[in-house]
Amino acid sequence: MPTIQGSDVHKVVLACEAGMGSSVLLVSTLKKRLKGTNVDVAHTPVSRIPADADVVVCHRGLEATARNVAPDKVIVAFDMFMGDPAFDRLVEAITGGGSLEG
Repeated sequence: MPTIQGSDVHKVVLACEAGMGSSVLLVSTLKKRLKGTNVDVAHTPVSRIPADADVVVCHRGLEATARNVAPDKVIVAFDMFMGDPAFDRLVEAITGGGSLEG
């Protein structure tokens, strides 16, 4: 599984089925939580994960698709759209300099 240091994360992509709806809210929340860092947060359909993404965040139901589309990227899968510990793990690794595996 790919691993990345939080300090090496420059772009986080939230991958979803259509690239809108719930993902827009999550992108906004992640942008607020990562304010003050140099990390770009964007959303995209899971079928079009950009090559410059360092970390891909997606719902667990889309994890297999995300891994097929971007096998070399760290994939952070979540179960709940709000309050999932996966988001805390992501933010803590980026702001605290930890590592992410996925």
